Amino acid sequence: QVQLAESGGGSVQPGGSLRLSCAAAARAFIINTMGWYLQAPGNQRELVAAITKDGRTNYVDSVKGRFTISRLNAENTVYLQMNSLKPEDTAIYYCNVDGVSSYTFETRTYWGQGTQVAVSS
Repeated sequence: QVQLAESGGGSVQPGGSLRLSCAAAARAFIINTMGWYLQAPGNQRELVAAITKDGRTNYVDSVKGRFTISRLNAENTVYLQMNSLKPEDTAIYYCNVDGVSSYTFETRTYWGQGTQVAVSS
């Protein structure tokens, strides 16, 4: 069982920065990959960035050089530092956690409730 608590969304002007945080409260669950997805109105949810337990990262091309994903394994927390924000970054951002049940070894995915990011002048 995993509960995710997101924070850090908001409204900024183009060129501004935001930092998203997601803390995972995990019980009997081994967290592997943590990541962030976004969903703009009328669009499907898509990957923004992900990070494995050993620190390997993956970014969608549109955010490379502007966003940085990081995590604190000891606190089961993942961050997304977003710099040089553009209006097209406007979306709801969802935290995502993949892992394995300690009891059943079943792989599972959990989602946060989403946090709104709005970029406009």
